[in-house]
Amino acid sequence: MWVYRTGRMYTERQIVLYEYQKTHNASHPREFLKDFNGVCVTDGYQVYHTIEGEREDLRIAGCWSHARRRFNEAVKALPKQKRKDSRAYLALTMIQAIYREEKQLKDLPAGKRRDRRQLSVKALVEAYFIWVRENLPKVSQKCKTWEGFNYSLNQEKYLKVFLDDGEVPMDNNAEEQSIRGFCIGKKNWVMIDTIAGAKSSAIIYSIAETAKANNLKPYDYFEYLLTEIPRHLDDTHRRFLNDLLPWSPSLPANCRKSDKSEVK
Repeated sequence: MWVYRTGRMYTERQIVLYEYQKTHNASHPREFLKDFNGVCVTDGYQVYHTIEGEREDLRIAGCWSHARRRFNEAVKALPKQKRKDSRAYLALTMIQAIYREEKQLKDLPAGKRRDRRQLSVKALVEAYFIWVRENLPKVSQKCKTWEGFNYSLNQEKYLKVFLDDGEVPMDNNAEEQSIRGFCIGKKNWVMIDTIAGAKSSAIIYSIAETAKANNLKPYDYFEYLLTEIPRHLDDTHRRFLNDLLPWSPSLPANCRKSDKSEVK
């Protein structure tokens, strides 16, 4: 299941799209993204980098959450009394400092965020990569810490993209959270064992997760769609769909979450 979504932090209209494909082949995102231009924040999967190399209007940004993952695994594998003395722990501390500085910029306009990143965040990022290069030869290639260092250096170009664009987030955690529910829930519907069923579930998940991302109640939203759409089956146009989109002001109030029901 491939998942694409808008950046959660800086975009008012949220879209979450699931697409089922049989494989992880590069042809799938190549086709899906053919009319998209801009920046995609991804993990380190080489397929995205291959597609970027084929085009001039698509740029790939790396995910700092993935960069820290191997260090987190390395620290957890150590005895508690040794964790804070490890290079993996120091790497986590340095990455956390970058996140802490970035968090202070979340409410700024994109242009000002970019300027502030250049002034404060960039120095922390550069210091991190200098430190990684110095320490890479000092650890065994068989350990998670070395894997973390190697991943960061291989992804350095992509991990620095966010510094030059205030609309680009540091990670793709929003997408990771969107796919987590599907991965957890898939054990509950093992009866969906056909390609048609998988594609249908992708459509249903796209509507449900997009509804949630736009602060709607999925059940009530589905109920409204299934009530309203049949009334337009004889229409010769599809303009009525604009009033059904998750961000439409025409949606009934019962589809929207109240402030008390919002997830904090």
